[in-house]
Amino acid sequence: MKAGRFINGWTVTAILLAAIIIAGGAVIWSKQSRSQAIEISIAPDRELQGRIYVGGEVNNPGFYPLEAGDGIEDILRAAGGITDGADLSHVELIVYGSEGGDTPQKVDINKAEAWLLAALPGIGEVRAQAIVDYRRQNGLFRDTNELLKVDGLGDVTCERIKDLITVAD
Repeated sequence: MKAGRFINGWTVTAILLAAIIIAGGAVIWSKQSRSQAIEISIAPDRELQGRIYVGGEVNNPGFYPLEAGDGIEDILRAAGGITDGADLSHVELIVYGSEGGDTPQKVDINKAEAWLLAALPGIGEVRAQAIVDYRRQNGLFRDTNELLKVDGLGDVTCERIKDLITVAD
């Protein structure tokens, strides 16, 4: 009879242990199955029209018309495509809406390093270095028109970048 009690004791313990495991699994499963569905809503596309500045590592930086339905590929194609071996994080796009839009941050020609000046349309690395060299030799620019004194910069280039540059106090 002692053996029967021993078997019954282990049987009861095993049944209790199995019940605890099953109950715990049921609780965990019920918590996971109650998670709410994630709802994703996408705002309707706004149709942009106006103009866009494309700069950085593209073949022909400058301003281009932006029409409804234009994609990044269309914009980059208009700018002559990206340069060979370009790092796409160095392609700059600034959208100007048809209502005037926000004005872009201007480049301070008294503080900008050559790499930033080179991103301006029509400047490039050689002219950017010429601007930095002129600034070192002659002091800070008093106004943006003084860029005309830099070797290699003419009226056309200065006119092209006049809205993108500034001389801070």
